[in-house]
Amino acid sequence: MARPRAFDERQVLDRAREQFWATGYAGTRMDDIAQATGLGKGSLYGAFGDKSKLFHRIFGDWCTAVVEVAEGRLAGGPDKDAFARLSDYVHLMAENTAADTEHRGCLLAKGTAELAQHDATIAGRSAETMNALLKLLEVEISAAQRHGDIDSAADPERLAALLLTVVRGIEAVGKAGLSPETVRNVADTALAALPRPKAPRRPAATRRSPAPGS
Repeated sequence: MARPRAFDERQVLDRAREQFWATGYAGTRMDDIAQATGLGKGSLYGAFGDKSKLFHRIFGDWCTAVVEVAEGRLAGGPDKDAFARLSDYVHLMAENTAADTEHRGCLLAKGTAELAQHDATIAGRSAETMNALLKLLEVEISAAQRHGDIDSAADPERLAALLLTVVRGIEAVGKAGLSPETVRNVADTALAALPRPKAPRRPAATRRSPAPGS
């Protein structure tokens, strides 16, 4: 009969995540993880596998959380509130970046930049996450179009791709050191640039001919 684990798995994964986040994948050794978690390397290997498998688990959990945050802000609700939900989500991403005073950035972006070229698991999970975010944004943009807050002639998939690029780009430029005010301005400008419905043109007033004898 297998012995029950004598540690909190979630706590261990959280501490390992913090270590990877701080020093990157290449810069993190299993000795570092052991020290951060308080577990011996044997226990870590037995519970999670090697460093690559451990990082895949942590990266996958993070990607799931990223999508869940977006779902919590974007999914569902009446069409009349769709534009407000889009605004809240974009502003949330800007505020999270502004609050990242250590400029650590997002683990999704960090792990993808470091590993995706050579690690099919990371590349696939990253692409899956981006496509999920893209779909959530597209659905919300379509809802805003139905309510008349975004021009119905615009392509919702292209607008979703634009907003996704802005949201992920905000994280990148914030990590590079742009001020919180600039990051917030980027979010405001991106939302203001979404095409709004054109107001119907009023017909030109016709000038009456003077009545005979006037």
